[in-house]
Amino acid sequence: MTELTAKPDLRPANPNFSSGPCSKRPGWSLDQLADAPLGRSHRAKPGKAKLAEAIDLTRKVLNVPANYRIGIVPASDTGAVEMALWSLLGARGVDMLAWESFGSGWVTDVIKQLKLDNARVLEAPYGTLPDLSEVNFANDVVFTWNGTTSGVRVPNGDWIPASREGLTICDATSAAFAQDLAFDKLDVVTFSWQKVLGGEAAHGVLILSPRAVERLESHTPAWPMPKIFRLTKGGKLIEGIFKGETINTPSMLCVEDYLDALKWADGLGGLTALRARADNNLKVLADWVARTDWVDFLAEDPAIRSNTSVCLKVTDPGIQALSADDQAAFAKGLAGALDAEGVAYDIGAYRDAPSGLRIWAGATVEASDLEALTAWLDWAYQAQKAKLPQAT
Repeated sequence: MTELTAKPDLRPANPNFSSGPCSKRPGWSLDQLADAPLGRSHRAKPGKAKLAEAIDLTRKVLNVPANYRIGIVPASDTGAVEMALWSLLGARGVDMLAWESFGSGWVTDVIKQLKLDNARVLEAPYGTLPDLSEVNFANDVVFTWNGTTSGVRVPNGDWIPASREGLTICDATSAAFAQDLAFDKLDVVTFSWQKVLGGEAAHGVLILSPRAVERLESHTPAWPMPKIFRLTKGGKLIEGIFKGETINTPSMLCVEDYLDALKWADGLGGLTALRARADNNLKVLADWVARTDWVDFLAEDPAIRSNTSVCLKVTDPGIQALSADDQAAFAKGLAGALDAEGVAYDIGAYRDAPSGLRIWAGATVEASDLEALTAWLDWAYQAQKAKLPQAT
């Protein structure tokens, strides 16, 4: 049996490395939410003011162009994406890009729910991207900027032409606040508060370019539109949605929490500072991977490697020789051992992804905690391998 080294002395101060909901910002406490207008209508002046402030701060921190609308919508990023798909598609063909589970979910929506027969699907295995040069921008294009379950992101917005005919609809939920989004190349951007800023769940943000607004006001979908998805009335955009007049009742406690995160981000220096924190966190993990012989990134190409949802695979030849089920059990054992020690929670690979680990490295995570985690990852690997037959 493999001799097990001693447990590391240093533990992460914050063991929360979940990829959503993600870790709260450093220094967060419930006391920060004391100003939430609880028990008040979100349509009363205090509630509307909070929602408008959240929209304004989102614009400031994300560097959203002044002529883009920002709305707070229900049902997290999923609600925001589906609102865009149901409201905007059908006017022309659509290219669907999928290289992980959430992108594949949007393909299901378009093919099986909206039943668009002019949809084209460009797929790639986990860890890679489709050939972006094959995208037809005469069509609408739907894609994730950062694949949360694969650790793969698009390198930039250069592959999107400024002269595109169709709309670009971008699920940016694990990219917003950690990566540069090319808003001049994006017509719809969606995200949820619970990712990079560590906000509470159930609310989404929908950002629309002038081109997207024009489509909304000129195109009537062929399918019934649920009330919760309706962005227009009488052929005109419902402007109130983009001023804080939400479609349904939001949690003002969650709004207050989002405001706290936005103010923290703004105080750090905005998007530049947030991106630097995430990049530095990725470097901590990349340096560890470079000196470690049993693990590698699922995204082998550094140019498309996420700095938030870092997905890892076990490359030990002995583990690779096991059956797929036994490999999955080994990776699950790694995550379970760290959970039991209280040093890392929720770092198993996503259920639809290849077996391995997924470690959140977004801006609310401290680099020192990731440094401490790497020693524990090595310990957990040895502990799990020691349980296998010696031949492995």
